[in-house]
Amino acid sequence: MVDLKLIFVDLPLLLSCLHITLVIVVFATIIGLFLGIALALFRIYKIPVFNQLATIYISFNRGTPMIVQLFIVYFGLPSVLLGIGININRWDKLYFVIITYGLNAAAFMSEIIRASITSVDIGQMEASYSVGMTRLQTFSRIVAPQALLIALPNLGTSFLGLLQDTSLAFTIGIIDVMGKAQAIGATTYHSIEAYIGAAIIFLILGTLLEKVFTIIEKKVKYKIVA
Repeated sequence: MVDLKLIFVDLPLLLSCLHITLVIVVFATIIGLFLGIALALFRIYKIPVFNQLATIYISFNRGTPMIVQLFIVYFGLPSVLLGIGININRWDKLYFVIITYGLNAAAFMSEIIRASITSVDIGQMEASYSVGMTRLQTFSRIVAPQALLIALPNLGTSFLGLLQDTSLAFTIGIIDVMGKAQAIGATTYHSIEAYIGAAIIFLILGTLLEKVFTIIEKKVKYKIVA
């Protein structure tokens, strides 16, 4: 039977692994953001070859399950690199998880960024060119601030989705919050209590992050209007 008291016993154990989950989310977001910006610019400016490669890359990452991508990176990448003389078999499993989540996040963020940039009124860009601003100045001073405001809600949603997707990392042996819940369930035979504890942690963390993104959105909007 379910013992609700065990939830409070498991919570400190689960929280001890929260930093692993946060490391995955933070570094994957950084990778995804920078790579996503590059992919978005490739598609917006229709750069030959890179535009086509970016389209294929985005379609693959958005159209296949995260766990499939994780297994491809974890099992496939070492074999491919070993063929050219690079041995990464001794890498920590966490690196493979961060790479996978970063590459996946880039595909979704690139579409968010691309849609946000293209939604800015082209008349504003033409007006900035008419007063002598360069393309770089126009992008940094006119387009980017407005695109950021438009993109923030969707980027926040993507960030929260990435947080939830970290629950798959335990499939290759990463002991994060979900990995710890799995281990607790295997040793105590009270899996449901451990999973409820993990759900509570994700719910609280997700709610806090949602509030943070709301505050950031308001501050960015205030600065643009001001």
